[in-house]
Amino acid sequence: MSIKKKTKELLKLREKMQEGGGEKAIEKQKKMGKLTARERIESLLDEGSFQEYDLFVEHEARDFDMDKKILPGDGVITGTGTINGKPICIYAQDFTVAGGSLGYMHARKITKIMDHAMRMRIPMIGINDSGGARIQEGVNSLAGYGEIFWRNTLVSGVIPQISVILGPCAGGAVYSPALTDFVFVVDNVSKMFITGPEVIKTVLGEEISMEDLGGAKVHSEITGNAHFYAESELECFVQIRSLLEYLPLNYQKRPDIIDVKEPYKKYSPEKIVPVDSSKPYDVREVIKGVVDHSKFLEVQEMWAQNMVIGFGRIDGRSVGFIANQPMYLAGVLDVDSSDKAARFIRFCDAFNIPIITMVDLPGYLPGVDQEHAGVIRHGAKVLYAYSEATVPKITVILRKAYGGGYIAMGSRHLRADFVYAWPTAEIAVMGPQGAANIIFRKEIAEAEDPEAMREQKVEEYRKRFANPYVAAGKGYVDAVIEPEETRHVLMHALEVSKDKAIRHMDKKHGIPPF
Repeated sequence: MSIKKKTKELLKLREKMQEGGGEKAIEKQKKMGKLTARERIESLLDEGSFQEYDLFVEHEARDFDMDKKILPGDGVITGTGTINGKPICIYAQDFTVAGGSLGYMHARKITKIMDHAMRMRIPMIGINDSGGARIQEGVNSLAGYGEIFWRNTLVSGVIPQISVILGPCAGGAVYSPALTDFVFVVDNVSKMFITGPEVIKTVLGEEISMEDLGGAKVHSEITGNAHFYAESELECFVQIRSLLEYLPLNYQKRPDIIDVKEPYKKYSPEKIVPVDSSKPYDVREVIKGVVDHSKFLEVQEMWAQNMVIGFGRIDGRSVGFIANQPMYLAGVLDVDSSDKAARFIRFCDAFNIPIITMVDLPGYLPGVDQEHAGVIRHGAKVLYAYSEATVPKITVILRKAYGGGYIAMGSRHLRADFVYAWPTAEIAVMGPQGAANIIFRKEIAEAEDPEAMREQKVEEYRKRFANPYVAAGKGYVDAVIEPEETRHVLMHALEVSKDKAIRHMDKKHGIPPF
């Protein structure tokens, strides 16, 4: 047979395999408002950059008449390509082929591309759309999941791992996304849960819809399992491309430095933050006032909103922001916001992204519910993450920094490299009101006008302690700066600390308060 005939045969076989589950299955996928696995890869990656591997892999199951079934690609597409011109590895489960169920060879394809990503030191993206373990293959399917989880853990902190939930992701399958760095979900498309509605109805007698159990909004607003929420698959792909602009290929690299553009003048910090520390404001506006292009990519925007985390650039350099949000619960630290901040700090530290902390909080959230939910353990995660981080750490105290909150939010005592404070900063053990009530309790109680005396003592405490100058006088704050200086000061701090080198004491590993 000639090469031409062999080539024609190849093209015919390739075309047949690339049809996935066939026209009817693809039509059903479309009716659910979902793109096919191949369309997803083509929409996400740079045009023409995808190189597929293992197209002709076949399943090896023989029981339950599986030996008579042909499953093109065994229900998953794997390969390499580029996003924003940079290399990535990717897999996309194909729901049109046996519901994207995971069997032994399906898992082998995924672990093979994961191994490739680890060897090449490039980001790994997984698109999940699967009915779960292939029951006909029994324990082999479970073994496949275990091999994936092991690799997720092995490469954690080595290469960025991104999970995209674009269909069902149930049972044991949910733990792979949970082990990765960022999870993307899409409204009315993403479904993520350990036990489905049918099991809950059988065991507990409760009826619940799949969307209410583990839909995109549930994981974006309530559980915190999702990091980015989108209204459509195409919007989701734009978010992924945006995220990758801020990340390096691996832990041995640094994010690219790109062209610099000044922030928009409407985000002048001086105009955003009220002097009165009891008045709220949107801290994201402050961040936009210091980052290039006023462009800020927020992470977990809908969950634990008293804490803001995300990426921006200053002088072309990628930085991670951790900031209290006075618009929600006065920016307090609680169980969820502590988890949110701690995990993000560890990610930035793993991938050489400097951390900028903006502080304005009254402390930890008091109450029986928080104490019983383990706020001590969760709050300690923030202390651990900041203390362990070795990337440049820069802190700006905007207004309130009271008690344990002052220490936890990137203070000098947790080895921040630079600590700046605005003139509006109030650094103290507690707020002036509470402090005055305790310190001057006797004078207030014995005064002819207790309320007037209380106000007098509050003001006296504020002038003496609730300001940045006491801390600056001890060297805990490096400089008290004008709000308008903030961007310039941050640029300088990032420049002088770009080659920072630090080593912790030799040990196997620490034990965070998980």
